[in-house]
Amino acid sequence: METLEFIIYPDGRVQEKVTGIVGNSCAEVTAAIEAQLGLVLSHEPTSEFFAAKVQQSGVVNTQTAYSDW
Repeated sequence: METLEFIIYPDGRVQEKVTGIVGNSCAEVTAAIEAQLGLVLSHEPTSEFFAAKVQQSGVVNTQTAYSDW
């Protein structure tokens, strides 16, 4: 499940936490929000940021060999 969590501090700082989005696509999801919020002071990538998407193929290759024995 993809979630965006925002903590707004009394001094106006906003902490944003993204979970459930694998790879760099989280930056695409949050770009418009961050542009409206203002200056981004830091980024701390999570393990999900560095994870690779797993793609499974539905193709199965089989090969049958016959021996001359």
